[in-house]
Amino acid sequence: MGAFDIFKISASGMKAQRTRMEVVASNLSNVHTTSTDEGGPYRKKDVVFKAIDVSEDKSFGGTLSKKIEGVKAESIQESEKPMQKVFSPSHPDADEEGYVTYPNVNLMEEMTDMVAATRAYEANVNVLNTTKDMFLKTLDLIK
Repeated sequence: MGAFDIFKISASGMKAQRTRMEVVASNLSNVHTTSTDEGGPYRKKDVVFKAIDVSEDKSFGGTLSKKIEGVKAESIQESEKPMQKVFSPSHPDADEEGYVTYPNVNLMEEMTDMVAATRAYEANVNVLNTTKDMFLKTLDLIK
């Protein structure tokens, strides 16, 4: 493992968690959106993460001896959870029976996901700061 691979791993984690926070923010902002440009209510979106190789040594021997992985947001997919139907005959988007279809966004799940993404982001920042401090202390020892 190279000295700067730690920075690459933490940076990939921070980027992935930022994407996750953006998706959660989109879900939260559309919690009551009953009509979209595509038609129908807003659909909750979820981020799919994938491990990525961040090591410099791409040779066969290097791959066998060490596999240094970071993370990336591979895709953003729409959730398959069922939509919520609420009886509100006066709503402009109500169907002929008086029901309005609301997004499949659960406010508590989204807030929990936002807190988890924030904590993961903070953990990656702490790794970066700790590694930087270790490098600086090593340089002080060399002086």
